Amino acid sequence: MSRRDQIRMTPDEVQAFFAAQKVINVASIGPDNRPHLAPLWYYPHEGGVATWTYGSSQKAKNLRRLPEATVLIESGDSYEQLRGVSFEAAVEFVEDTEQVTRMGIALMQRYAGAAPDDPAPAELQAFIAGQAPKRVGLIMRPTKIASWDHRKLAGVY
Repeated sequence: MSRRDQIRMTPDEVQAFFAAQKVINVASIGPDNRPHLAPLWYYPHEGGVATWTYGSSQKAKNLRRLPEATVLIESGDSYEQLRGVSFEAAVEFVEDTEQVTRMGIALMQRYAGAAPDDPAPAELQAFIAGQAPKRVGLIMRPTKIASWDHRKLAGVY
């Protein structure tokens, strides 16, 4: 078995990694055909990830022009601890304000440490409802996935 095969995550490990991490780096293609990278909060969604951004942001403009992205989620402070998932994604825009509001609440609840089904405080709901008209939801569904978990090598290279 190749080293590459030894460090590849299983589909369940990929999903667990999505759930455990907090920031994605999203690459889109800018108007000058150069990569545009942006870190975003996210939540796992239907085998991929979901997030939101300002509708007027550069990443939103880029993704409207070409609704494809490359997403990176990684962790580890030393070589033997490196873990990550990089995936190419088809990007779906969500523009319905009620649905964008639900996405914003899901994001804020996740980063506040709440369980997905916990009721959101009224203050949070009001704040997100005020933000949602300026934002769009982004659902990123993987079309190709690469993963690695160097911990699987147990320090033997």
